[in-house]
Amino acid sequence: MLPIKTLTVLGTGVLGSQIAYQAAFHGFAVTAYDIDDDALEKARARFARLAGIYQTANVAGASEGKAAAALENLRLTTDLAGAVAEADLVIEAVPELIELKRDVYRKLAELAPAKTIFATNSSTLLPSDLKDSTGRPDRFLALHYANNIWAQNIAEVMGTGETATEVFDAVVEFARNSGLEPIEIKKEKAGYVLNSLLVPLLNAAAGLLLQGVASPETIDKTWRIATGAPSGPFQIYDVVGLTTAYNIASSSPNAGSQAFAQYLKANYIDQGKLGVATGEGFYKY
Repeated sequence: MLPIKTLTVLGTGVLGSQIAYQAAFHGFAVTAYDIDDDALEKARARFARLAGIYQTANVAGASEGKAAAALENLRLTTDLAGAVAEADLVIEAVPELIELKRDVYRKLAELAPAKTIFATNSSTLLPSDLKDSTGRPDRFLALHYANNIWAQNIAEVMGTGETATEVFDAVVEFARNSGLEPIEIKKEKAGYVLNSLLVPLLNAAAGLLLQGVASPETIDKTWRIATGAPSGPFQIYDVVGLTTAYNIASSSPNAGSQAFAQYLKANYIDQGKLGVATGEGFYKY
């Protein structure tokens, strides 16, 4: 099996920072890349917060020393070439914009060594949408994480018809070694397993809101009480991030999704209310 010891994560947003910290916590040497120093400063704050969360939740028997040691396994940089020079695996966690992702992979194809496996954390795009930009379709697949990775610790692994079996198996083993439950997906499916279940719920909630049927608070309360779920759909939107929700909705041909995208932009995004990450979205934090 191909050994994966060094990881590079491209993008240090809400989920990218979680992916990087989770791997570092489990002993992998991790490089976190983002586009500028301001993004890296925000990433440092996220990593420090995650160390506290892991300590408080006693993740994997975390001691204060282990949580802090994970920070020592993390290197932050704005130099893409340097970030991927020694990587066994690169996980791309950039915004859900297909041309942006394709451009990233074209650059990676030139910069990363031949050994490097590429994985997209995209929640909406199929790996087949991106594979031709990678320059190595046999070493490319999707590796999709759930938010709050320390608790919802699944990793969906989905290849294309060109993904080498040994690459797929190596990524499954990497996921397992980084404290996750690998979900092996046998064929490409938009939304994987998790979002095939989750997205219809979120879309239904958005429709109820736009139609004036009920407020976000009422919709969330209904879902929590009736199902026993810990969070309602608008609480989930805030955790995922309203920019991500906007990007997904605005790229959909569905008229309802387009209307929700404009609603988010006018009422939240243009006002800097992006969800948990900024302290306010549908709720205040």
